[in-house]
Amino acid sequence: MRAFDYSSLRDRTWSNEIVSHVAQIHEFKGKQEHYFAAKPTALRRLVEIARIQSTEGSNSIEGIRTTGPRLRKLITDKTTPRNRDEEEILGYRNVLDLIHESYEYIPVRPSYVLQLHRDLLRYTSYSYGGSFKSTPNEIGTVLADGGTSTVFTPLEPREVPEAIEQLCNAYNSAIAENEVDPLILIPCFVLDFLCIHPFKDGNGRMSRLLTLLLLYRAGYHIGRYISIEKAIADTKDSYYHALAAADVGWHTSENDPKPFIQYMLSIILSCYRDLESRIRTVEDAGVRSTAYDIVRRYSLEKVGTFTKRDALEGCPNLGSSSVESALKKLVDDGTLTRLGAGRRTRYVRRDSFER
Repeated sequence: MRAFDYSSLRDRTWSNEIVSHVAQIHEFKGKQEHYFAAKPTALRRLVEIARIQSTEGSNSIEGIRTTGPRLRKLITDKTTPRNRDEEEILGYRNVLDLIHESYEYIPVRPSYVLQLHRDLLRYTSYSYGGSFKSTPNEIGTVLADGGTSTVFTPLEPREVPEAIEQLCNAYNSAIAENEVDPLILIPCFVLDFLCIHPFKDGNGRMSRLLTLLLLYRAGYHIGRYISIEKAIADTKDSYYHALAAADVGWHTSENDPKPFIQYMLSIILSCYRDLESRIRTVEDAGVRSTAYDIVRRYSLEKVGTFTKRDALEGCPNLGSSSVESALKKLVDDGTLTRLGAGRRTRYVRRDSFER
């Protein structure tokens, strides 16, 4: 069985892009306290938005979906699950909330990983929640002709308990030694977790929850305000491509984790940049006090079409009616063009039609 030891990472040479990403994320981390103190009310709104987007994004990657209105009701405890997908969505929301609230008290140990998996599947009828897999599984892809192809064969069930034990020990040792940046360690841990594929179901979702947990424990709280899961879902093809490139030779410890490290760092960095943009919008609201001015600035920075929901997320200090009124004025004064109607309504800058 593959051995897990992250001490060799301290002697690795990283690409200029990886080094640059790490440096920029460190810089953003240094600004966190300023961001978090900027506008508490707006940040609470960002937390609510990220909570919905994270639950939706992580589950959608696995094909687990419900309607937008149903999703928001489930997340705000205004309804109960109607089907298996909604049961799994509710389980994810609960584990996400647990990590948000108690990450300091969730150590990286096999028993805690099992308990998080148990809670992920708590509302389903599955009997294997909180247990490692008992039968082999494969990671496959659907071919153009409808057939399937195996792209990776994880560890055998008998190997999983020891592998997860070694994985957690290796990570904790590396963190304690403080010789490898956590931003390098975390993607390596997640990659190894996915290659072990310890559960019959829920491995992808668990990997994203563990990503948040490890980032929080390392002092990177971006996932509370900007959804990392949504950013991954929006770049799903790149996510799978990075995994496929990084797991070649994994069983013999000959794989190169760089593609996955680079991908995850780009995701984390993009989320920090998004947070900075939204905070800037909130701070500008102190000068430009009208909803019209705030939404106008947001609109003029957008490329392509966007929805009212997008504008609400981009202007977290405004309510729904204020955004809707501002969008109407921006259409009336020629700043924006409205496309479609009803739930299909989108907006685009009028100047985008100019040649």
